[in-house]
Amino acid sequence: MIKVCTTYTLDDLPLGTKGRVMALGLFDGVHMGHLDIIGKAVSVAERDGLTSTVQTFKNLYKSDDRYLYTPQERLKLIGDTGADELLVLDFDAVKDIEPEQYLTDIILNRCIADTLVMGEDYRFGRGGRGDVNMIREFASQNDIRVIVVKDRMLSGTGKKISTTWLREALAEGNADLARDLCGGRAYSYTGYCVHGKKLGRLMGFPTVNVNVTEDKYVVKRGVYVSRVRLGRRVFYGVTNIGRRPTVEDAVNDVVETFIFDFDEEIYGALVTVELLHFLRPESKMTSKDDLIRAVELNKAQALEYLRGSGLM
Repeated sequence: MIKVCTTYTLDDLPLGTKGRVMALGLFDGVHMGHLDIIGKAVSVAERDGLTSTVQTFKNLYKSDDRYLYTPQERLKLIGDTGADELLVLDFDAVKDIEPEQYLTDIILNRCIADTLVMGEDYRFGRGGRGDVNMIREFASQNDIRVIVVKDRMLSGTGKKISTTWLREALAEGNADLARDLCGGRAYSYTGYCVHGKKLGRLMGFPTVNVNVTEDKYVVKRGVYVSRVRLGRRVFYGVTNIGRRPTVEDAVNDVVETFIFDFDEEIYGALVTVELLHFLRPESKMTSKDDLIRAVELNKAQALEYLRGSGLM
C-alpha cells in the first residue's frame, strides 16, 4: 500500500490523537542532508506509532533568490520519502514570531510535537535567533525528544552537503555534481507542456516546452542531456534552458526539450524534465542551418554520454 503525504497549512492542520515527529527546516533542494533529517523523522514515527510531519515554508525567498524547487515540486519529493504530512508555513505570517512563541504556540500547542528532528545548524524565529540549544532547553521543559542529525559529507570530498553548494553546482551547470548531492536524483523542472512557435518541428526536431515559473530557480543557461518523465513513461533527450536567442530571444526562461524517438501531441500534459549532464552554454547561432547542425551534434553527444554512463 502506497503511503500518501497530505499537505496542510497551520490553519487546517488536524490536532489528531497521536503525537508528531517533526522534521524542521525549509528543505529546499531536498539534498542528501535533508533526506537524512526527513528519513530519521519517518523511521522514528513508524517505530513509535506516531505521525511523521515535515515542516517547510513558502514565500521565504524573495526577488532573484528563487526556490530550487517550488512548493508543489517539494511536496512531490518529500511525499516520496514516506512522510505522513507536509506542513507548509507562510514565511510572511511567521517571520516576526519570537523563537519562544514559535516553540510554544506552533510546535507544542498546535502541532502537539512528540519529537523534533533537525540539522546541526537549524535556525528559526525572528531574525533567526532560535537555534538547536534553545530547542533542547525548551524540549527538556516540555517532555519533547530532540534528535539532531549530523551533517552529511559528500563521499570522497570531506565537504558538507548544503543547499548553497547545490545552488553553486547548478549555477555552474554541473548537473552531475548536483545529482551526487541529491543521492542520485537529478535536478528537475516540472510543468505543463505549452505551445511554442513550432519552429523546431519545421526544422525536423519537434520540442516539448515548459515555462519556468517566477519562483523557480534557473540553472546555468545552456544545453543538457536530459531524462523526461511523462506519466509513467520515461524518455531521454536534449534540453535547452534559456531564452532561445536564435529563434526568439524570449523574456522568460523556457525548458525546451527535443525527446529522442518521440513525436506526440502532449500539450497540457504534466512533464518533468531532469537534467543529467551539461553539454554547452546557450548561444545564438548565425543561421537556422547552424542551429540544426548544433542540435544534431548535441544529440550525438547526449547519446554517447547516456551509453557511457549507464543511465539509459
